[in-house]
Amino acid sequence: MNAMHKLLASVHSPAVLRSMSLAELNQLADEIRDVLCNLLGTRSAHFASNLGVVELCLALHSVFDFSRDRLIWDTGHQIYPHKLVTGRYPEFGTIRTKGGLMGYPNPAESPYDLFMTGHAGASVSTLLGLHVGDALRGAPDRCAVAVIGDGSFPSGMVFEAMNNAGAIQQKILMILNDNKMSICPRVGGLASYLDRLRTNPVYTGLKNEVVRALNKMPVLGDPAERFLAQIKEGIKAGLHGGMLFEDLGFRYIGPIDGHNIGLLRKYLQMVKSQSDHVLLHVVTEKGHGFQPAAEDPTFFHTPPVFVADHGKAIPKPAGSSHSYTRIMRDAILAQMRAHESVTVLTAAMCQGNMLEPVRDEFPDRFFDTGICEAHTVAFAAGLAKAGLRPIVDIYSTFLQRAYDQVFQEVTLQNLPVVFTIDRAGLTGPDGPTHHGVFDLAYMRIFPHMVVMAPGDAQDVAPMLDFALGQAGPCAMRYPKASALSIQREVAPVQLGRAEVLRWGPDGAILCCGTLLHDCVQAANTLRQQGLNLGVVNARFAKPLDHEVVARALRECRFLVTVEEGTLLGGFGSAVLEVACSQGWDTSRIVRLGIPDQFIEHGERAELLADLRLDAPGIAQVCRALAQRVDRQPPRSATPKTQQSGPRVP
Repeated sequence: MNAMHKLLASVHSPAVLRSMSLAELNQLADEIRDVLCNLLGTRSAHFASNLGVVELCLALHSVFDFSRDRLIWDTGHQIYPHKLVTGRYPEFGTIRTKGGLMGYPNPAESPYDLFMTGHAGASVSTLLGLHVGDALRGAPDRCAVAVIGDGSFPSGMVFEAMNNAGAIQQKILMILNDNKMSICPRVGGLASYLDRLRTNPVYTGLKNEVVRALNKMPVLGDPAERFLAQIKEGIKAGLHGGMLFEDLGFRYIGPIDGHNIGLLRKYLQMVKSQSDHVLLHVVTEKGHGFQPAAEDPTFFHTPPVFVADHGKAIPKPAGSSHSYTRIMRDAILAQMRAHESVTVLTAAMCQGNMLEPVRDEFPDRFFDTGICEAHTVAFAAGLAKAGLRPIVDIYSTFLQRAYDQVFQEVTLQNLPVVFTIDRAGLTGPDGPTHHGVFDLAYMRIFPHMVVMAPGDAQDVAPMLDFALGQAGPCAMRYPKASALSIQREVAPVQLGRAEVLRWGPDGAILCCGTLLHDCVQAANTLRQQGLNLGVVNARFAKPLDHEVVARALRECRFLVTVEEGTLLGGFGSAVLEVACSQGWDTSRIVRLGIPDQFIEHGERAELLADLRLDAPGIAQVCRALAQRVDRQPPRSATPKTQQSGPRVP
């Protein structure tokens, strides 16, 4: 513990905050910001969003008792101040490390974390369910609060929940944390609406008068205060602000300064006893209290580690910038330069997908739809139907939010939409909410869908070119990792054809994705130990190269499949399906991938090693399998008698 954080060290429970003076709460806010800034000296972490909610967090915990009341933070990367005041300050230095605190809410850590909220927009729905459930179980007096950002607010699910709330008696409080940002600057009509609410000159003057009046009132909840607030609301509604929310059944209050703890407490006390649903509009500054983060909140969303240099904090030089994300971005840019029909869509991940150059060079063919993934995919389907070639550049974990649109609007219509799926596989410190391990399984089940994974950096551009030349939908996945290249004469990308890097009689490793480099390393190690293994770059999970699978089972003693995706329904399952359909002995096949469990956070290399998905782990599995096969009686090299279905050559 740091001696400078005396107040924070004394906060073993948020109940302590309710007895603190305003001066103490402001000092506590300073200490929390110091802890957050110190964290960046050790590891990359979510930063600007957490700096922006310090005062709001302290005000909430000083007014409500969330050991009983309900609080859900939408998009939980803003959870750090909340963790610090709910008894986790002593462990805070472990955040985002293997075995340490999670960088998102985690019910296993604390009863104050109700849900793991790694995706945006679900907080109002889950809060409404909690509150109704509490009422049905005899606790209707529990307050229910959701904190949702303006970047998340346009999510369709938010409005579905608000619409449903209008028909439900139990009242909830939505706090709209308006910092004019998602990860990148927010976009769309709702963003413009919030801007108008915040900048209406007549209302701004009225708000200042209300603030001065409230500050003169010694007793919270005084009838005069309520009367004044009602007058303010009536005048404001007549002017312009908040009518959209009022019409949905939420009493709109605000906007108010989200960095003024005293003011926040007054308003929270006031709305706590409201008999209506309330939307409290709080204006904050992302990166507040650390000027570089306030000036560039996009960069400081998850900045690199910082180091001291002559009294200034500067970003620590990062490793190789030669990432799969950058290579894909460059390939997309080249396609857009070459073909006017190519468009690109992203769902609030322009920065994460490194698409700023695409946005700047082709503003008419670049679409950032905000945190609205279902809309993004359906929008892309419309573009494809109109004759364009849309690329949906999206994280694996977020594409799951548009599952029905991939089915109904894209594959059912057999439209040529290309999905470039970033962050496929293990994403490291972001943990289970962000690991993109399910896409191979959930994409390969759709008719018409072609599912690919580059084996290394050299596969990316040719694979995208191939995908854009297809008449139907295609998906290609790649990880958040530095890109590697394997020395070879790269084979052309052909539908459903694997690339054989080498062949060996002892066994074969079939790899789907960028763990191919580890597979080659494992094969090199085993060759030195007397095992001669082949290595195959599968490239396609669907359609699978049946001929290569059959050859491996015919000529090799065993077969190991490797994928950075779930074993249930993934690439290895596809290989087993082919082997079964052709009557081959499947006891000689071992699959490596993500088991049937959620993988916790940690450095990607650590997690891969734990799962035996690095070169030493793959080699170990191959050695053990070779020994097991040696102990088995010899089997026929030909398939078993086919029981049902045609034999695929």
